[in-house]
Amino acid sequence: MRIFIRILILFALAVGIAIGGRFNAGNVVLFYPPTRIDVSLNFFLLILAAVFFVVYLIVRTIIVTTEMPAKVAEYRQSKRERESNRALRDALKALFEGRFGHAEKSAVKALELPENKALASLVGAKAAHHMSQFERRNAWFAGIEDDAAYKTARLVTMTELYVDEHKAEQALEAVKELNARGKRHIQVLRWALKANQQAKNWAEVVKLVRTLEKNHAIHPALAGRLREMSYEALLKENGHDAESLRRIWSEVPTAERKNRYIAVIAAAAFTKCQLLEEARNIVERALAEEWDNRLLRSYREAAGPEGSVALRSQIEYCEDWLKKQTKNAELELTLGVLCFHQKLWGKAQIHMEDALSHAQEARIVREANLSLAQLHEKLGQTAEATKHYRQCALATSL
Repeated sequence: MRIFIRILILFALAVGIAIGGRFNAGNVVLFYPPTRIDVSLNFFLLILAAVFFVVYLIVRTIIVTTEMPAKVAEYRQSKRERESNRALRDALKALFEGRFGHAEKSAVKALELPENKALASLVGAKAAHHMSQFERRNAWFAGIEDDAAYKTARLVTMTELYVDEHKAEQALEAVKELNARGKRHIQVLRWALKANQQAKNWAEVVKLVRTLEKNHAIHPALAGRLREMSYEALLKENGHDAESLRRIWSEVPTAERKNRYIAVIAAAAFTKCQLLEEARNIVERALAEEWDNRLLRSYREAAGPEGSVALRSQIEYCEDWLKKQTKNAELELTLGVLCFHQKLWGKAQIHMEDALSHAQEARIVREANLSLAQLHEKLGQTAEATKHYRQCALATSL
Protein backbone atom coordinates (compact mmCIF):
# COMPACT_ATOMS: atom_id res chain seq x y z
CA MET A 1 0.00 0.00 0.00
CA ARG A 2 2.82 2.41 0.86
CA ILE A 3 4.58 1.72 -2.45
CA PHE A 4 1.37 2.44 -4.34
CA ILE A 5 0.94 5.76 -2.51
CA ARG A 6 4.54 6.76 -3.21
CA ILE A 7 4.18 5.97 -6.95
CA LEU A 8 0.98 7.98 -7.02
CA ILE A 9 2.75 10.92 -5.41
CA LEU A 10 5.61 10.70 -7.94
CA PHE A 11 3.18 10.67 -10.85
CA ALA A 12 1.37 13.67 -9.37
CA LEU A 13 4.67 15.56 -9.00
CA ALA A 14 5.66 14.70 -12.58
CA VAL A 15 2.32 15.92 -13.89
CA GLY A 16 2.55 19.06 -11.80
CA ILE A 17 6.08 19.82 -13.03
CA ALA A 18 5.08 19.19 -16.64
CA ILE A 19 2.05 21.47 -16.44
CA GLY A 20 3.99 24.11 -14.55
CA GLY A 21 6.83 23.99 -17.07
CA ARG A 22 4.44 24.31 -20.04
CA PHE A 23 2.83 27.50 -18.79
CA ASN A 24 6.04 28.97 -17.35
CA ALA A 25 7.26 31.65 -19.83
CA GLY A 26 9.95 33.12 -17.62
CA ASN A 27 13.60 33.74 -18.75
CA VAL A 28 16.85 33.88 -16.87
CA VAL A 29 19.64 36.22 -18.05
CA LEU A 30 23.22 35.47 -17.04
CA PHE A 31 25.36 38.51 -17.73
CA TYR A 32 29.13 38.68 -17.32
CA PRO A 33 30.54 41.43 -19.51
CA PRO A 34 30.93 41.12 -22.34
CA THR A 35 29.07 37.81 -22.31
CA ARG A 36 25.31 37.58 -22.06
CA ILE A 37 23.39 34.30 -21.84
CA ASP A 38 19.61 34.05 -22.08
CA VAL A 39 17.96 30.79 -20.99
CA SER A 40 14.44 29.83 -20.13
CA LEU A 41 13.51 29.51 -16.49
CA ASN A 42 12.70 25.82 -16.94
CA PHE A 43 16.11 25.05 -18.41
CA PHE A 44 17.80 27.04 -15.65
CA LEU A 45 15.98 25.06 -12.99
CA LEU A 46 16.97 21.82 -14.74
CA ILE A 47 20.64 22.90 -14.85
CA LEU A 48 20.47 23.97 -11.19
CA ALA A 49 19.06 20.58 -10.17
CA ALA A 50 21.78 18.82 -12.16
CA VAL A 51 24.51 20.90 -10.51
CA PHE A 52 23.06 20.23 -7.08
CA PHE A 53 22.98 16.50 -7.81
CA VAL A 54 26.61 16.51 -9.02
CA VAL A 55 27.79 18.50 -5.98
CA TYR A 56 25.87 16.17 -3.68
CA LEU A 57 27.55 13.15 -5.31
CA ILE A 58 31.00 14.70 -4.91
CA VAL A 59 30.44 15.63 -1.25
CA ARG A 60 28.94 12.22 -0.48
CA THR A 61 31.87 10.50 -2.17
CA ILE A 62 34.32 12.50 -0.07
CA ILE A 63 32.45 11.68 3.15
CA VAL A 64 32.22 7.95 2.34
CA THR A 65 35.91 7.88 1.41
CA THR A 66 36.83 9.59 4.67
CA GLU A 67 34.72 7.17 6.75
CA MET A 68 35.95 4.08 4.92
CA PRO A 69 38.90 3.21 7.28
CA ALA A 70 36.65 3.43 10.35
CA LYS A 71 34.00 1.29 8.68
CA VAL A 72 36.58 -1.28 7.61
CA ALA A 73 37.92 -1.40 11.19
CA GLU A 74 34.35 -1.69 12.51
CA TYR A 75 33.61 -4.50 10.08
CA ARG A 76 36.74 -6.37 11.06
CA GLN A 77 35.93 -5.90 14.75
CA SER A 78 32.38 -7.12 14.17
CA LYS A 79 33.74 -10.12 12.31
CA ARG A 80 36.15 -10.90 15.16
CA GLU A 81 33.30 -10.62 17.66
CA ARG A 82 31.09 -12.97 15.65
CA GLU A 83 33.89 -15.49 15.25
CA SER A 84 34.91 -15.24 18.92
CA ASN A 85 31.32 -15.60 20.12
CA ARG A 86 30.77 -18.53 17.80
CA ALA A 87 33.98 -20.16 19.10
CA LEU A 88 32.85 -19.59 22.72
CA ARG A 89 29.48 -21.20 22.00
CA ASP A 90 31.24 -24.13 20.32
CA ALA A 91 33.58 -24.47 23.33
CA LEU A 92 30.68 -24.58 25.79
CA LYS A 93 28.77 -27.05 23.63
CA ALA A 94 31.82 -29.31 23.27
CA LEU A 95 32.52 -29.13 27.02
CA PHE A 96 29.01 -30.31 27.90
CA GLU A 97 29.25 -33.01 25.23
CA GLY A 98 32.47 -34.31 26.77
CA ARG A 99 34.63 -33.43 23.74
CA PHE A 100 37.27 -31.72 25.85
CA GLY A 101 39.98 -31.44 23.17
CA HIS A 102 37.60 -29.62 20.83
CA ALA A 103 36.38 -27.46 23.72
CA GLU A 104 39.91 -26.30 24.53
CA LYS A 105 40.69 -25.51 20.87
CA SER A 106 37.51 -23.48 20.55
CA ALA A 107 38.35 -21.69 23.80
CA VAL A 108 41.69 -20.62 22.31
CA LYS A 109 39.85 -19.08 19.32
CA ALA A 110 37.44 -17.31 21.65
CA LEU A 111 40.37 -15.51 23.33
CA GLU A 112 40.58 -13.13 20.32
CA LEU A 113 37.84 -11.03 21.90
CA PRO A 114 38.96 -9.51 25.23
CA GLU A 115 35.39 -9.62 26.60
CA ASN A 116 35.36 -13.41 26.15
CA LYS A 117 38.81 -14.05 27.60
CA ALA A 118 37.74 -14.85 31.18
CA LEU A 119 34.86 -17.14 30.27
CA ALA A 120 36.87 -18.86 27.55
CA SER A 121 39.73 -19.40 30.03
CA LEU A 122 37.37 -21.07 32.52
CA VAL A 123 36.07 -23.37 29.78
CA GLY A 124 39.64 -24.13 28.68
CA ALA A 125 40.71 -24.84 32.27
CA LYS A 126 37.85 -27.28 32.77
CA ALA A 127 38.55 -29.00 29.48
CA ALA A 128 42.27 -29.33 30.24
CA HIS A 129 41.49 -30.67 33.72
CA HIS A 130 39.22 -33.39 32.35
CA MET A 131 42.06 -34.44 30.04
CA SER A 132 44.40 -34.57 33.09
CA GLN A 133 46.47 -31.73 31.65
CA PHE A 134 46.91 -30.00 34.98
CA GLU A 135 49.75 -27.69 33.95
CA ARG A 136 47.67 -26.35 31.05
CA ARG A 137 44.74 -25.97 33.44
CA ASN A 138 46.83 -23.88 35.81
CA ALA A 139 48.06 -21.77 32.87
CA TRP A 140 44.44 -21.02 31.92
CA PHE A 141 43.74 -19.89 35.49
CA ALA A 142 46.90 -17.77 35.61
CA GLY A 143 45.76 -15.92 32.48
CA ILE A 144 42.72 -14.43 34.27
CA GLU A 145 44.19 -14.01 37.75
CA ASP A 146 43.92 -10.22 37.54
CA ASP A 147 40.35 -10.16 36.24
CA ALA A 148 38.34 -8.87 39.20
CA ALA A 149 34.96 -9.39 37.52
CA TYR A 150 35.53 -13.14 37.17
CA LYS A 151 37.50 -13.71 40.38
CA THR A 152 34.66 -15.48 42.17
CA ALA A 153 33.98 -17.69 39.15
CA ARG A 154 37.67 -18.54 38.92
CA LEU A 155 37.97 -19.42 42.62
CA VAL A 156 34.81 -21.56 42.60
CA THR A 157 36.01 -23.42 39.51
CA MET A 158 39.46 -23.90 41.06
CA THR A 159 37.85 -25.31 44.21
CA GLU A 160 35.79 -27.78 42.20
CA LEU A 161 38.71 -28.95 40.07
CA TYR A 162 41.16 -29.21 42.98
CA VAL A 163 38.65 -31.29 44.93
CA ASP A 164 38.22 -33.53 41.90
CA GLU A 165 42.01 -33.90 41.76
CA HIS A 166 42.10 -34.62 45.53
CA LYS A 167 44.29 -31.57 46.13
CA ALA A 168 42.56 -30.63 49.37
CA GLU A 169 45.06 -27.96 50.48
CA GLN A 170 44.78 -25.97 47.24
CA ALA A 171 41.00 -26.31 47.31
CA LEU A 172 40.84 -25.01 50.88
CA GLU A 173 43.07 -22.07 49.97
CA ALA A 174 40.59 -21.11 47.25
CA VAL A 175 37.71 -21.51 49.72
CA LYS A 176 39.55 -19.34 52.24
CA GLU A 177 39.95 -16.60 49.64
CA LEU A 178 36.26 -16.86 48.75
CA ASN A 179 35.29 -16.57 52.41
CA ALA A 180 37.52 -13.50 52.74
CA ARG A 181 35.51 -11.93 49.91
CA GLY A 182 32.29 -12.75 51.74
CA LYS A 183 31.23 -15.38 49.20
CA ARG A 184 29.53 -18.32 50.90
CA HIS A 185 27.35 -19.76 48.17
CA ILE A 186 25.74 -23.15 48.72
CA GLN A 187 27.86 -24.71 45.99
CA VAL A 188 31.02 -23.31 47.59
CA LEU A 189 29.98 -24.87 50.89
CA ARG A 190 29.48 -28.22 49.16
CA TRP A 191 32.96 -28.12 47.63
CA ALA A 192 34.40 -26.94 50.95
CA LEU A 193 32.76 -29.95 52.62
CA LYS A 194 34.41 -32.35 50.19
CA ALA A 195 37.77 -30.61 50.52
CA ASN A 196 37.66 -30.83 54.32
CA GLN A 197 36.71 -34.49 54.06
CA GLN A 198 39.78 -35.13 51.94
CA ALA A 199 41.95 -33.10 54.34
CA LYS A 200 40.41 -34.96 57.31
CA ASN A 201 39.38 -31.70 58.99
CA TRP A 202 36.52 -33.45 60.76
CA ALA A 203 35.57 -30.60 63.08
CA GLU A 204 35.06 -28.35 60.05
CA VAL A 205 33.12 -31.12 58.29
CA VAL A 206 30.64 -31.20 61.19
CA LYS A 207 30.16 -27.40 61.00
CA LEU A 208 29.63 -27.46 57.24
CA VAL A 209 27.13 -30.33 57.49
CA ARG A 210 25.09 -28.31 60.00
CA THR A 211 25.18 -25.23 57.75
CA LEU A 212 24.09 -27.21 54.70
CA GLU A 213 21.31 -28.88 56.70
CA LYS A 214 19.95 -25.49 57.75
CA ASN A 215 19.81 -24.48 54.09
CA HIS A 216 18.28 -27.83 53.05
CA ALA A 217 21.24 -28.29 50.70
CA ILE A 218 22.23 -31.83 51.67
CA HIS A 219 20.32 -35.10 51.86
CA PRO A 220 19.50 -36.05 55.48
CA ALA A 221 20.93 -39.56 55.03
CA LEU A 222 24.22 -38.18 53.69
CA ALA A 223 24.35 -35.58 56.45
CA GLY A 224 23.84 -38.27 59.08
CA ARG A 225 26.55 -40.49 57.63
CA LEU A 226 29.05 -37.64 57.36
CA ARG A 227 28.32 -36.63 60.94
CA GLU A 228 28.89 -40.20 62.14
CA MET A 229 32.17 -40.47 60.22
CA SER A 230 33.36 -37.14 61.61
CA TYR A 231 32.59 -37.95 65.23
CA GLU A 232 34.11 -41.41 64.85
CA ALA A 233 37.36 -39.89 63.57
CA LEU A 234 37.41 -37.13 66.21
CA LEU A 235 36.76 -39.54 69.09
CA LYS A 236 39.37 -42.01 67.90
CA GLU A 237 41.96 -39.28 67.32
CA ASN A 238 41.46 -37.88 70.83
CA GLY A 239 40.83 -41.20 72.56
CA HIS A 240 44.28 -41.25 74.18
CA ASP A 241 43.65 -38.12 76.23
CA ALA A 242 40.82 -37.87 78.76
CA GLU A 243 40.50 -34.07 78.65
CA SER A 244 40.46 -33.95 74.84
CA LEU A 245 37.90 -36.73 74.75
CA ARG A 246 35.64 -34.91 77.22
CA ARG A 247 36.02 -31.67 75.26
CA ILE A 248 35.06 -33.33 71.97
CA TRP A 249 32.07 -35.03 73.55
CA SER A 250 30.90 -31.79 75.19
CA GLU A 251 30.77 -30.18 71.72
CA VAL A 252 28.42 -32.87 70.41
CA PRO A 253 24.81 -31.61 70.55
CA THR A 254 22.47 -33.50 72.85
CA ALA A 255 20.29 -34.69 69.97
CA GLU A 256 23.31 -36.17 68.17
CA ARG A 257 24.56 -37.95 71.31
CA LYS A 258 21.47 -40.13 71.12
CA ASN A 259 22.52 -41.44 67.72
CA ARG A 260 23.30 -45.11 68.35
CA TYR A 261 26.27 -45.25 65.97
CA ILE A 262 27.89 -42.19 67.56
CA ALA A 263 27.09 -43.58 71.01
CA VAL A 264 28.80 -46.90 70.15
CA ILE A 265 31.98 -45.09 69.07
CA ALA A 266 31.91 -42.74 72.05
CA ALA A 267 31.29 -45.51 74.58
CA ALA A 268 34.19 -47.54 73.17
CA ALA A 269 36.49 -44.49 73.25
CA PHE A 270 35.58 -43.59 76.85
CA THR A 271 35.99 -47.21 77.93
CA LYS A 272 39.40 -47.43 76.28
CA CYS A 273 40.43 -44.22 78.07
CA GLN A 274 39.20 -45.73 81.38
CA LEU A 275 36.48 -43.12 81.76
CA LEU A 276 34.06 -45.85 82.76
CA GLU A 277 31.36 -43.77 84.41
CA GLU A 278 30.98 -41.57 81.31
CA ALA A 279 30.92 -44.69 79.12
CA ARG A 280 28.13 -46.23 81.20
CA ASN A 281 26.08 -43.01 81.03
CA ILE A 282 26.45 -42.83 77.27
CA VAL A 283 25.22 -46.41 76.83
CA GLU A 284 22.28 -46.01 79.20
CA ARG A 285 21.07 -42.79 77.53
CA ALA A 286 21.49 -44.17 74.02
CA LEU A 287 19.65 -47.42 74.78
CA ALA A 288 16.80 -45.41 76.31
CA GLU A 289 16.32 -43.83 72.86
CA GLU A 290 17.01 -46.76 70.52
CA TRP A 291 18.21 -50.29 71.10
CA ASP A 292 21.53 -51.41 69.65
CA ASN A 293 23.34 -54.58 70.77
CA ARG A 294 26.71 -53.05 69.87
CA LEU A 295 26.44 -50.75 72.88
CA LEU A 296 26.37 -53.73 75.28
CA ARG A 297 29.99 -54.69 74.63
CA SER A 298 31.19 -51.33 75.97
CA TYR A 299 28.69 -51.57 78.80
CA ARG A 300 30.13 -54.81 80.14
CA GLU A 301 33.70 -53.63 79.53
CA ALA A 302 32.89 -50.50 81.57
CA ALA A 303 31.67 -52.56 84.54
CA GLY A 304 32.00 -50.84 87.90
CA PRO A 305 34.15 -52.22 90.74
CA GLU A 306 32.92 -55.23 92.71
CA GLY A 307 30.33 -54.29 95.31
CA SER A 308 30.00 -50.74 93.98
CA VAL A 309 26.72 -48.89 93.50
CA ALA A 310 27.59 -48.49 89.83
CA LEU A 311 27.87 -52.24 89.27
CA ARG A 312 24.62 -52.98 91.10
CA SER A 313 22.93 -50.25 89.04
CA GLN A 314 24.24 -51.84 85.84
CA ILE A 315 22.80 -55.22 86.83
CA GLU A 316 19.44 -53.62 87.54
CA TYR A 317 19.45 -51.87 84.18
CA CYS A 318 20.23 -55.13 82.39
CA GLU A 319 17.50 -56.99 84.24
CA ASP A 320 14.97 -54.30 83.23
CA TRP A 321 16.16 -54.43 79.59
CA LEU A 322 15.93 -58.21 79.56
CA LYS A 323 12.22 -58.01 80.31
CA LYS A 324 11.73 -56.24 76.96
CA GLN A 325 14.60 -57.86 75.04
CA THR A 326 13.91 -61.51 75.81
CA LYS A 327 16.29 -64.13 74.37
CA ASN A 328 18.79 -61.42 73.49
CA ALA A 329 22.06 -63.33 73.63
CA GLU A 330 24.23 -60.17 73.79
CA LEU A 331 22.22 -58.79 76.70
CA GLU A 332 22.21 -62.14 78.54
CA LEU A 333 25.98 -62.39 78.12
CA THR A 334 26.40 -58.83 79.43
CA LEU A 335 24.21 -59.55 82.46
CA GLY A 336 26.12 -62.79 83.11
CA VAL A 337 29.49 -60.98 82.97
CA LEU A 338 28.25 -58.24 85.32
CA CYS A 339 26.97 -60.86 87.78
CA PHE A 340 30.35 -62.58 87.53
CA HIS A 341 32.08 -59.30 88.52
CA GLN A 342 29.64 -59.03 91.45
CA LYS A 343 30.40 -62.68 92.38
CA LEU A 344 26.81 -63.73 91.89
CA TRP A 345 28.00 -67.11 90.57
CA GLY A 346 24.62 -68.76 90.13
CA LYS A 347 22.99 -65.90 88.28
CA ALA A 348 26.13 -65.41 86.22
CA GLN A 349 26.12 -69.06 85.09
CA ILE A 350 22.41 -69.02 84.25
CA HIS A 351 22.66 -65.90 82.07
CA MET A 352 25.85 -67.08 80.36
CA GLU A 353 24.28 -70.44 79.51
CA ASP A 354 21.16 -68.65 78.25
CA ALA A 355 23.38 -66.48 76.07
CA LEU A 356 25.07 -69.61 74.72
CA SER A 357 21.75 -71.26 73.93
CA HIS A 358 20.31 -68.20 72.20
CA ALA A 359 23.51 -67.15 70.39
CA GLN A 360 23.42 -67.00 66.61
CA GLU A 361 26.81 -65.39 66.11
CA ALA A 362 30.14 -67.19 66.44
CA ARG A 363 31.53 -64.23 68.39
CA ILE A 364 28.89 -64.51 71.11
CA VAL A 365 29.37 -68.29 71.28
CA ARG A 366 33.09 -67.78 71.72
CA GLU A 367 32.74 -65.06 74.38
CA ALA A 368 30.04 -66.98 76.29
CA ASN A 369 32.18 -70.12 76.39
CA LEU A 370 35.19 -68.11 77.51
CA SER A 371 33.18 -66.43 80.27
CA LEU A 372 31.77 -69.78 81.42
CA ALA A 373 35.27 -71.31 81.40
CA GLN A 374 36.54 -68.46 83.61
CA LEU A 375 33.55 -68.86 85.89
CA HIS A 376 34.06 -72.63 86.34
CA GLU A 377 37.78 -72.05 86.79
CA LYS A 378 36.99 -69.54 89.52
CA LEU A 379 34.74 -72.12 91.21
CA GLY A 380 37.42 -74.81 90.93
CA GLN A 381 35.45 -76.85 88.39
CA THR A 382 38.37 -77.74 86.18
CA ALA A 383 36.61 -80.26 83.92
CA GLU A 384 33.80 -77.86 83.07
CA ALA A 385 36.28 -75.04 82.52
CA THR A 386 38.34 -77.21 80.16
CA LYS A 387 35.23 -78.16 78.20
CA HIS A 388 34.25 -74.55 77.66
CA TYR A 389 37.83 -73.55 76.79
CA ARG A 390 37.77 -76.26 74.13
CA GLN A 391 34.41 -75.06 72.78
CA CYS A 392 35.74 -71.51 72.76
CA ALA A 393 38.73 -72.65 70.69
CA LEU A 394 36.43 -74.46 68.25
CA ALA A 395 34.25 -71.35 67.89
CA THR A 396 37.37 -69.28 67.21
CA SER A 397 38.53 -71.61 64.44
CA LEU A 398 35.16 -71.42 62.63
